Amino acid sequence: MLNDLYHMLDPVAISAGPITIYWYGLAYVVGALLTAVVMYRTQRRWGFDITVDDLTSVVVGVVFGLIIGARLFYVIFYGDGYYWAHPLEIFATNEGGMSFHGGLVGGVIGGVLVCRMYKLDAWTLADLAVIGAPLALCLGRCANFVNGELWGKPTDLPWGVVFGGTAGDMPRHPSQLYEAFLEGIVLFCILQVLSRKKPLLPQGTFMGVFVMGYGIVRFLIEFVRVPDAQLGYLLGGVITMGQLLSLPLVIAGLALIIFARRRNQPQRVYLDA
Repeated sequence: MLNDLYHMLDPVAISAGPITIYWYGLAYVVGALLTAVVMYRTQRRWGFDITVDDLTSVVVGVVFGLIIGARLFYVIFYGDGYYWAHPLEIFATNEGGMSFHGGLVGGVIGGVLVCRMYKLDAWTLADLAVIGAPLALCLGRCANFVNGELWGKPTDLPWGVVFGGTAGDMPRHPSQLYEAFLEGIVLFCILQVLSRKKPLLPQGTFMGVFVMGYGIVRFLIEFVRVPDAQLGYLLGGVITMGQLLSLPLVIAGLALIIFARRRNQPQRVYLDA
């Protein structure tokens, strides 16, 4: 059933004359909107009153930072020298090539800069953002599946998917859907449960859980996911670039959780609150 479903999917969502809108682009937009909605509803549940204008500014800053960071990380860590020989291709984001790890770094930087401008507490805003971020991750991975990219290794399991093209005609793990479920739905549910605990968990806790959770899931999924063709396996043929970049996330996430507990700073939105 999945095989038939995949072959019916088109990466193009809307095509009208010179206008072409891809599902991947829509996933970014809708993901950002869903994250903003979750942020707003969560901060209201926490008893805060962040303005819609301030929230919108933070989300825009995060999205711009995310896109820039995701592209730069891909160029640096996954490009294998191609982009240094073809520098104009760096701007061809419509051809794919984005790194979550870079998106995380860029998104944090973009969010912090906006928070400083509006005198918002970056720690709490980061916690609010990551509570909704898994929904955006879920949509992004679903878009990867629609595009027929980032597929898994061959499998004889009944839900194996034939992607065709360079993936061949053998059934493969739909690793994009594994990630959509674990990075998206499962991580979202965990963070939602934690966000409802009383008293509120200290600043930085949610960021730590999100970063560590993503790192663990990504490291494990890489075992059934085909590595980028231009890089293959690293460190003696046993680890991928995705795993190499995910291990620091697990360590950083755990360190954030420990730091948050010791610092024990209560959640707040505005610095002068």
